[in-house]
Amino acid sequence: MPALTDLIEAGRPVEQHAPWRRAVVAPKIWNLAVEQLAAGHWSLLGLWAEPDTVHMALLDAVRDIGVISLKCAGGRYPSVGQRHPPALRLERAAADLFGLLPQGLPDTRRWLDHGQWGVSHPLAAGALAAEASAAPAHAPAMASYRFLPAEGESLHQIPVGPVHAGIIEPGHFRFTASGEIVVRLEERLGYVHKGIEGLMAGSPVERAAKLAGRTSGDSTVAYSLAFARAVEAALGVEVPLRAVWLRALMAELERLANHLGDIGAICNDAAFVLMHAHCGVLRERVLRASDAAFGHRLMRDRIVPGGVASDLSEEGTAAVRSVVTEIRQRFPHLVELYDNTASLQDRTVATGRLKPALAREYAAGGYVGRASGREFDARRSPGYPPYDELAFDVPLLQEGDVNARVWIRIREVEQSLSLTEQILQRLPGGPIRVDVAEASVAQTGVTKTGGPREGMALVEGFRGDILAWLRIGEGGMVERCHLRDPSWFQWPLLEAAVEGNIVADFPLCNKSFNCSYSGHDL
Repeated sequence: MPALTDLIEAGRPVEQHAPWRRAVVAPKIWNLAVEQLAAGHWSLLGLWAEPDTVHMALLDAVRDIGVISLKCAGGRYPSVGQRHPPALRLERAAADLFGLLPQGLPDTRRWLDHGQWGVSHPLAAGALAAEASAAPAHAPAMASYRFLPAEGESLHQIPVGPVHAGIIEPGHFRFTASGEIVVRLEERLGYVHKGIEGLMAGSPVERAAKLAGRTSGDSTVAYSLAFARAVEAALGVEVPLRAVWLRALMAELERLANHLGDIGAICNDAAFVLMHAHCGVLRERVLRASDAAFGHRLMRDRIVPGGVASDLSEEGTAAVRSVVTEIRQRFPHLVELYDNTASLQDRTVATGRLKPALAREYAAGGYVGRASGREFDARRSPGYPPYDELAFDVPLLQEGDVNARVWIRIREVEQSLSLTEQILQRLPGGPIRVDVAEASVAQTGVTKTGGPREGMALVEGFRGDILAWLRIGEGGMVERCHLRDPSWFQWPLLEAAVEGNIVADFPLCNKSFNCSYSGHDL
């Protein structure tokens, strides 16, 4: 079995790509990587495109990370999804945006493009753009999109969405059911496509950072951190130590707020409103503490390339310590209530089970993967500071049901409380930000008129690992940036987990996954 480093060394290395290596490879090497994915030896971390190139970020058996790139002659390349299903939707999205055609792709339906953009392949350039402009306008999406057929006696379809009864984001779910049993679920996403990657192209780093933080609102800290770390890797910028620790504090507060909200919302979907109310109170306490500490409830725009935008005062420290104390006092009683309510356990145990083999195949991150036996946490591996100096466990279960996903969240709440206390206890002093342009010149000798530099980062959001890849060109402008939400690999698994369950349990399953619409739709 080849190592990822062997494949990269067999290609043409790309200079100024950090912290992991990237190489442009031949189709033969590309197909060899696909074989490793199909055999289950490697994991796909991301797949994205440029007008004439497709890229894959890979994690091999020894957890080395690298990127391989393939030039697409005539706008075509060998499909990854043909042999490795987790790549299917990523390839369909790249086809919508850039017009690149994966040869052998089993599903060629549009994914992000619903026929309402007024232009085909909006990020294509040169010859591809000319071809795109000549292409006929798409028909309205719902008129042209063909859902997959299901055959059998007494089957009926139940369409749900894209507009839902609650105040949530839009997405369409097409159920095929036999009586109350779900035979197939097929998702249709892309309704909140915002053109994030197109807006970033040609933007100054500062503006692109704000766009990154708005990719998925509930993960604004994680996205800002991923983008900032990618910029800093590209430019060789060293962030002040205090800023590194403040970033981790923000990340754990964001994790706490979301996990507490999710635990309550899952119980609410099982008609156990009491848990929802109490968890909602604790979530609100975390948001208020975050506001007191960093000046914004969601801490949006507080992590910036080069450090952080606001420091932690004594009053902010006191607010965070207070909320940690309150959660430590109240949360164990809520856990006991959850675990000892038989009617609630009847709804969550053995419901929406995700097989460990599927979690591994799709490299499912976060609570979805860890509840089904995949032990991966970007804070631990590949790791990034200050987590290498902090003590924490990565909870792991095998059952893969709604109950397991609740318990992973419970354990992660406990770990985040511990991490928050450790960070506050060991928070160093000093500056909180450096000027990225000046620091880059000082540390690398590269000026704004230097050649392009590429950076990549993998950080652990509350849903799982978020990947950021970018290229900074002359003048310090962002030439290309790709952000991959963990939901890209989790949404397809929800379809699998729901099969065989009753229709009434879909809200439970859906909330236990809590995939991001906005983060996926870009």
